Amino acid sequence: MTIRTRFGRWRRELLRRWLSAPSSGSARISPMTQIDQEDKLALGDQVRIGPFNYLDASGGITIGEGVQIASHSAIVTHSPHRAMRLLGPAFDTWPLPLGSQRPGWIAGPVVIGAYSFVGPHSLIEANTRLGRGTLVCAGSFVRGDYPDFVILEGRPARVVGDSRRADERWLVRFPELKVLHDAWTLSPPSLEIEGEVRA
Repeated sequence: MTIRTRFGRWRRELLRRWLSAPSSGSARISPMTQIDQEDKLALGDQVRIGPFNYLDASGGITIGEGVQIASHSAIVTHSPHRAMRLLGPAFDTWPLPLGSQRPGWIAGPVVIGAYSFVGPHSLIEANTRLGRGTLVCAGSFVRGDYPDFVILEGRPARVVGDSRRADERWLVRFPELKVLHDAWTLSPPSLEIEGEVRA
């Protein structure tokens, strides 16, 4: 275990115990997950982030209520690889006027809607917005805007189904859960993060 990982674990525990941070109140984040710029990470209630994930929150990551992120996934809000290939050795010395980026630099926020699931070994890139109830299949590379209740699969990810259909067989088996399921699937979409509601 690296010093950086240990420090991240200690910092998250400190926030949970002493600061009672509302953004992580009922969230569970594995101590083996690496989060860069944690101050730009907004979490809804009951978020679960498993081990060995990497979250680059430098451009802002918003994760809605009830989202689960399995293991070995990455959520990145910037990508310098194109700029490095374009500029070569000049990458570090390229003049950057205030507020500008290097040519080829990609950066932007990531938003994951409520009750979505991100499967293991997935990549969610900058400027991505996933709607509520989205299922990201294992090993998928996701970039772009997607509506509510889609199932995404592939490299690059494409829509392969509707997550509500996947839920139907469970609701037939456990009809008493339909009221709970309908409470969030039929309500207007919103993300409640740190006490504020974002449409």
